[in-house]
Amino acid sequence: MGTLLYARGVPLHRCYDELSLTDPELVRRVHEDYARAGADILETNTYGANPVKLARYGLEAHVHAINARAAELARRAAGDRACVAGAIGPLGVRIEPYGPTSVEEAQAFFRSQVEGLLDGGVDLFVLETFSDLLELQQALQAVRAVCDLPVVAQVTVREDGRTTLGTDAATCLARLTEWGADVVGFNCSIGPSLMLDVIERARSATDRPLSAQPNAGLPKEIEGRTMYLGSPEHFAQVALRLVRHGVRFVGGCCGTTPEHIARMANALRIVRPTSSTTVAVRSPQAEEEAGTAAVPLAQRSRWGAKLAQGAFLTTVEVLPPRGADPTPLLEAARQLHNAGVDAVNLPDGPRAQSRMSALLGAVLVHQQVGLEPIVHYCCRDRNLLGMLSDLLGAHALGVRNLLLITGDPPKMGPYPDATGVFDIDSIGLTNLVARLNRGLDPGGNPLGQPTSFVIGVGVNPTAEPLDTELRRFFWKIDAGAEFAITQPVFDVDQFFAFLEELDRRNLRLPLVAGIWPLASVRNAEFLANEVPGVRIPEAVLTRMRRAGEQGGEAATAEGVAIAQEMLERLRPYIQGVQISAPFGRVGLALRVLEALPATDRPPPAPTPAATR
Repeated sequence: MGTLLYARGVPLHRCYDELSLTDPELVRRVHEDYARAGADILETNTYGANPVKLARYGLEAHVHAINARAAELARRAAGDRACVAGAIGPLGVRIEPYGPTSVEEAQAFFRSQVEGLLDGGVDLFVLETFSDLLELQQALQAVRAVCDLPVVAQVTVREDGRTTLGTDAATCLARLTEWGADVVGFNCSIGPSLMLDVIERARSATDRPLSAQPNAGLPKEIEGRTMYLGSPEHFAQVALRLVRHGVRFVGGCCGTTPEHIARMANALRIVRPTSSTTVAVRSPQAEEEAGTAAVPLAQRSRWGAKLAQGAFLTTVEVLPPRGADPTPLLEAARQLHNAGVDAVNLPDGPRAQSRMSALLGAVLVHQQVGLEPIVHYCCRDRNLLGMLSDLLGAHALGVRNLLLITGDPPKMGPYPDATGVFDIDSIGLTNLVARLNRGLDPGGNPLGQPTSFVIGVGVNPTAEPLDTELRRFFWKIDAGAEFAITQPVFDVDQFFAFLEELDRRNLRLPLVAGIWPLASVRNAEFLANEVPGVRIPEAVLTRMRRAGEQGGEAATAEGVAIAQEMLERLRPYIQGVQISAPFGRVGLALRVLEALPATDRPPPAPTPAATR
């Protein structure tokens, strides 16, 4: 459908699903062209007609109307020549455990589309081009909740036969079979020859009829238009081979025109299908069974060991350098190591600023200084595959302690036109790392051995609305978080109210309180007015202004004193403290730590003479 609509002048930025309402004759003529070519089944023009995708065009209130009208148009074109399949594609957002959309919400979105298609008179459903099997399961359950029409369930795989989440083709078929799809298979992403390879490798994983809807070939840009150069003759020849390998539902996806369908229909008229292979179906629970027990927290890192013991933890936040010279970072890390601080905390592009990679800076600190780093790792700059590669590589190089955050959007920084990726958020990233710690990749495939990351998350005690922040905090704990670092605390009474709310909701996690010694009046006013998530009481600002009247050194001393006072009040209620080093001034952070009782204060690192 999309191929012909594009070829007939509909630009890619249009909502193709809406055309069933705004240009129904164009949609009907496309259906008729495929029916005349010999198609036995016409798919409705509803691949993206779900509430989430339609909302991008302001059309979320028209889900039922668009789906019902699309089914009616396909029914008119089909007549008595063909059946009508209601086409349903992915929502276009990630669902749990890697995204904020719950499975219940996803199923409700799909159900609204299913109901419209049913009212329009479809004969069956085609769930197509899914990469996330959990999302496909919700679409399947949405259909089963309202009708018993046949369902064709299809995933899309890359050239290597795996989904973008890494699930292999055979596992996909096994799960779809277990979940009760009537026909299972693959569509889109790859051409007919590669589709044949995938079918050959995976067909023994199911006893259900197989489906295959490859693209016409690989796309190519020609004078600004996307073209598929695979010939209809080749497509028909491979379709014949697909049927001989057990495929019963064969068709085309991107780039397949009525000519492709006509050639394929002619070729298949002479074929009598053979029975497909029947085997025992592999259970979808294989994913969970393949996981291994996580490495005990106390064995993952020194930070993890102190967490497990309930000991008090100290860390200092140091920004990676702006340039390529790591010397300032390494010097700061050595100063902290010599002072006995447990870890150095490295932010990942805070406020969307461009700095040296926190991950690579952490490797340098670990290898050249010996101080354990805590790496802030955010979702802004990398897609899911890039994150997986980063994390596995960092683990191989000795990085163990992570603070998983969503990340500030690029528009906050000096490069507002940069693209924010955000494939997943911090909740999804926590799920991802927890799964790595059980020896599984995002697709549930064994890694060979589990990682041993210590999983930290962020929480903001002053967030508004706090209820939303606490719900997200619950999901992070549920996903596998093992400690939390708070945004800088300047209002202790508000922090205590936050702790009471945690107790009321039974949210238990070791808390490391963030404390920021204010370096100057200007620094205080900047944080109060320009840094998201930071709230500084007027009483604190007044103290800084009064001290500032005595000069810069007096203001700095007052900032340290305020930080020490907060630390003294917070100490009985927290398991650790993160002190920020304003403008890289590590000495100020160490002065704040002097407020700790001697039992909690970092012991100096042993001198070389003491270790001999």
